[in-house]
Amino acid sequence: MVYIMNIIVTGGAGFIGGNFCHYMTEKYPEDMILCIDKLTYAGNMETLAPIMDKPNFKFFKADIADRDTIYKIFEKEKPDIVVNFAAESHVDRSINEPEVFLRTNIIGTNVMLDACRKYGIKRYHQVSTDEVYGDLPLDRPDLFFTETTPIHTSSPYSASKASADLLVQAYSRTYNLPCTISRCSNNYGPYHFPEKFIPLIIANALNGKKIPVYGTGENVRDWLYVKDHCIAIDLIIRKGTPGEVYNIGGHNEKTNMEVVKTVIAGLGKEEDLITHVTDRLGHDRRYAIDPAKIHNELGWLPETPFEEGIAKTIQWYLDNREWWENIIKGDYQNYYENMYGNRETI
Repeated sequence: MVYIMNIIVTGGAGFIGGNFCHYMTEKYPEDMILCIDKLTYAGNMETLAPIMDKPNFKFFKADIADRDTIYKIFEKEKPDIVVNFAAESHVDRSINEPEVFLRTNIIGTNVMLDACRKYGIKRYHQVSTDEVYGDLPLDRPDLFFTETTPIHTSSPYSASKASADLLVQAYSRTYNLPCTISRCSNNYGPYHFPEKFIPLIIANALNGKKIPVYGTGENVRDWLYVKDHCIAIDLIIRKGTPGEVYNIGGHNEKTNMEVVKTVIAGLGKEEDLITHVTDRLGHDRRYAIDPAKIHNELGWLPETPFEEGIAKTIQWYLDNREWWENIIKGDYQNYYENMYGNRETI
């Protein structure tokens, strides 16, 4: 079969990238989805198991910072579109190991952009984060991140993502490469790695373990159901204007404590599982996105209210215990102990 478009998805064995691969293979059987993933700690082949045998899906185990391998894939597969999800993405890990984040998030992006220049591309899309904007004060609920909000990073992770965004914009302007960038709020949903906030709450609650909450739990995040994010990216790569940045937000602001209590209630557990621990270094106070631009230009708005999305997410984790329990049994167990075991309870 001759496919209409060949679409490279880097980081496709991760959380958002994996959901995007599921969404695209199902929605566009006429397009070939070419998944590239290094399979580091957050890459999981079990995430891709349901689509591995689909005729319009191929998987390549590769590091996006490995120039020779990436060039070979481009030469053979001749992609029309690249969607770059590949990133080291956990803030706490970036505080402990900043260098790893620079290699994947900056050098890897550089290699992908150079491949696009060398072999030609219809669209390169960089998946970024609202964390590049820094944070907002808790006492100003009227303030939101827009695409013109200055970059003001707080962690090695957000600094590496901001650096990649600036590189993409430079390639767009200098080489006239057709690039777009999206900056999303916090995602949640199926296949989310258990070290992240919502899956950690679910896993610990189901196992009767304490649920660690940084500081007072008053930090605010804007929550976006992952399928809504996939729909937005699909719209941007097909209809977005090259050279533009699009914020993708959930209109679902919640304090960390509100999230914890919602999940615990959804599981029928008791709030005495909550334990407050020493706050994260440089912990951002509030993220909140204004999605007016993507709504006005492309007609996108999030479809999933937080309460509905959380119910779907909890059900998925109940139905797929083997998926996340296999991860917890592995290297993640050591990571969890290192991150939370030595923190003082408050």
